[in-house]
Amino acid sequence: MFLVIMKLGLSVLRVLARPVPEPPPSGEMRRVNLRFRCSNCGVELKMTAAPDEDPPPPRHCLEDMQLVAPPIE
Repeated sequence: MFLVIMKLGLSVLRVLARPVPEPPPSGEMRRVNLRFRCSNCGVELKMTAAPDEDPPPPRHCLEDMQLVAPPIE
């Protein structure tokens, strides 16, 4: 009984000690400074990183959000 519990405990410790694998690279993100506002409810969003320099507006309340502040260059 002792050996079974010992083997089970060691296998659990080995699994917990294994490092977490890194996520696959999803592409290069670019720094942006854009602010969007929902025209329906007024929610504001600040976007700081995007895959392109001119990303499409996010959706909220099932409609595209409107750009509030132009990008600072």
